[in-house]
This record gives sequence, C-alpha cells and structure tokens, in this order.
Amino acid sequence: MITRIVKMGFVPDKIEAFLEVFEQNKDKIRGFDGCMHVELLRDIHQSNQFFTYSHWESEEHLNNYRNSSLFKGVWANTKNKFSQKPEAWSVNQI
Repeated sequence: MITRIVKMGFVPDKIEAFLEVFEQNKDKIRGFDGCMHVELLRDIHQSNQFFTYSHWESEEHLNNYRNSSLFKGVWANTKNKFSQKPEAWSVNQI
C-alpha cells in the first residue's frame, strides 16, 4: 500500500468551486480500482491550503488513476484555481 499526499493552495475566491469539484468526484475516485481511501483536509491556519490524502493498493494502481480520464477531468477543473504550484508525495508507512 502507498499513501499519496497532495498539497494545493487556492485563490480564495475559487475555493468554493474547488470544493464542488471535489464533492462531485470523491465517490468516483474512491471507487477507482485500487483506491482504498481518499479524503480532503484543510489547513487550520491557512484556509486556502488543502491536502488530498489517499491510500492505494500499489503505485501501479495510483498511476492507472493518474492516467485515467477521471483524473484528467478532475485535474483540469482544479488546476485553474491554484494560487501556487501543487506539491505531491507518495509515501509508505514504516
């Protein structure tokens, strides 16, 4: 299993639109082959900073998602709302 953490900063007046995109797609992402968990977190000190936190059966499953039309659609509707370059990490539990 791997965990994927993605940090995203949003233009303040685009946050509600991003939350709608996430709400509309979270169940589809959770249902994607190999996805075991996905959640959205918000920084308590910087309200425009969000993190997606997901668990995948393997890196192959994550890559299949990242190459899917689902991801491409979600990402296209998300990246135009960023205030900064996103950061991402794929990690294993020790």
